[in-house]
Amino acid sequence: MTEDPTATLSTHMVPSSDGVTLAVHDFGGPAGGDVPTLLFTHATGFHGRVWQPVARHLTDRFRCLAIDLRGHGASETPPSAPLAWGSVAGDVLAVVDEMKGWGASGVHGIGHSMGGAALVLASARRPDAFRSLWLFDPAIVPARDLPPGISNPMAEGALRRRETFPSLQAAIDRYGGKPPLSALHPDALAAYVHGGFGPRDGVVALRCSPSTEAEVFRGAPGSGAWEALAEVRRPAAVLVGRVEPFSPAAHAAQIAGELEQGVLIERPELGHFGPLEDPSSAAADIAGWVSAHL
Repeated sequence: MTEDPTATLSTHMVPSSDGVTLAVHDFGGPAGGDVPTLLFTHATGFHGRVWQPVARHLTDRFRCLAIDLRGHGASETPPSAPLAWGSVAGDVLAVVDEMKGWGASGVHGIGHSMGGAALVLASARRPDAFRSLWLFDPAIVPARDLPPGISNPMAEGALRRRETFPSLQAAIDRYGGKPPLSALHPDALAAYVHGGFGPRDGVVALRCSPSTEAEVFRGAPGSGAWEALAEVRRPAAVLVGRVEPFSPAAHAAQIAGELEQGVLIERPELGHFGPLEDPSSAAADIAGWVSAHL
């Protein structure tokens, strides 16, 4: 069995709106009110624990925490809870508020894909929530690119996902040999599977079901994140890998330009899963950015 790199994490449960209770994973880091805190948010269909291979390069100087957003990972989401991206942004702010009681200060938002869009929405809603933002391939597109009601290829792909495997190792073996998840670093892939599946009737099943993932993808065109860019007042790095089918990479330069203090950083050697493909280089980028914006 491939080892779970996140097995020793401590997890806090934080109440949010709509009866949702969020899982917040603590990767560790130095104590003290003057230590910068990094809050990681994940892509659709993933969860916070996938950031552990990145965070392990950063906990010598930063406190690192990651959220399982509603409908994902170990978070508890009632069937009636909305999955709109504005509600996901509210989850982020609920965690930021809770972190104040843990002594966190100088919080920097670190987001990937949908998680990056959630940070933008949260920062626009509350400008003082973050010291800075670091966004890898944020899933922010003009609504005109995919109007509501039009076929959404990402949602359709999610509905075709295999939901169960005989074991965690079977899932790791399958994903590791087939694109797109074969691009992930082995530790990130192991973290994804161990945190993304739970037991069900003698097999393991996705915690974020295909129908939930599809609903989240369908919410992208109406997320409001594109309109929120102009309301973000903090320094924000927009990192982009190579342009791939259905990825938001093609909009990265415009996203950076819409931000008041946006900076575009190109990483053409990486794909949409960049931080999960090369955790050490992502950590170096994050460390450099955060250290420049303390």
